Amino acid sequence: MSDELPGNELKAIWHNQPTEPSTMTLKLMRSKVRDLQAKTRRQALGALAGPLAAALVYAFGMRQFPRLAHVMHPLFLIALGWSLLGIYFLNHEMWSPAMPGDAGLSTGLEFCRAELERRRKLLSRLLLWSFGPILLTLGTFLLALALSGAAGKGLFPNGLPFMALLVIWILAYFARRAKEQRILQREIEELDDLARSTP
Repeated sequence: MSDELPGNELKAIWHNQPTEPSTMTLKLMRSKVRDLQAKTRRQALGALAGPLAAALVYAFGMRQFPRLAHVMHPLFLIALGWSLLGIYFLNHEMWSPAMPGDAGLSTGLEFCRAELERRRKLLSRLLLWSFGPILLTLGTFLLALALSGAAGKGLFPNGLPFMALLVIWILAYFARRAKEQRILQREIEELDDLARSTP
């Protein structure tokens, strides 16, 4: 009987211990939220590529095709203005607060889910406010190539490899964004499952 007593006490102590969320889980959650916020900020800052690309192609196009300035100026200016507006609209409400240090697991899950939703919203906005102006800029440049090729300069046939690379780049961009959207959706669903299973 004395041999059974310590085992029973240990079993009772084991069963009666408090069931609180693991601090390691909270540390991992905070780390995940910080990583997601850093990725969102990097992606939002990547929107600076739109105005930069528009300005560079604008300058190059004006230098290469000075006789087509009356056609290219308005289109390049629209693309440049659009991309500058894009910086505002992409970064508007994209900066999220830091996760509180005393947040519990459920609050951490809410923060993580909110950051994933913010990233998904940013990805959908990137298409309109960053990628759209770049496409308009490149389209204007291709129009200039076509018009100058029609004028007898012969630049358009030489631009076919550039156009092929451009089409491949556009398709790769859409494939990458679709993959990122699927990954974000899967992470949101995993967080929802974890939130449902958390008491």
